[in-house]
Amino acid sequence: MIQFLVHEKTDTVGVATEDIKAGQVAKGLFMDSQDPIEMKALKDIPLGHKIALKDFAVDDTVIKYGHDIGKVVADIKAGDHVHIHNLKTKRW
Repeated sequence: MIQFLVHEKTDTVGVATEDIKAGQVAKGLFMDSQDPIEMKALKDIPLGHKIALKDFAVDDTVIKYGHDIGKVVADIKAGDHVHIHNLKTKRW
């Protein structure tokens, strides 16, 4: 069963299709290539929220759906929950 989706190979986060528990090795799928991916969740990732596919430093850019969705405001490790506590829009 797939627990998260990644829309494009260039994306740096995936989107949880169900709740993912901390410590769980979640199975994902790249939608553009149908390639599988696995990621160990470091924190709980609620349904619809993002899981980091790589490490990020402050001021890095996060890519989702092939687009820049914001900048990192707190360091993020691969497998972390990516949300408003560590990612902010660049629009304002």
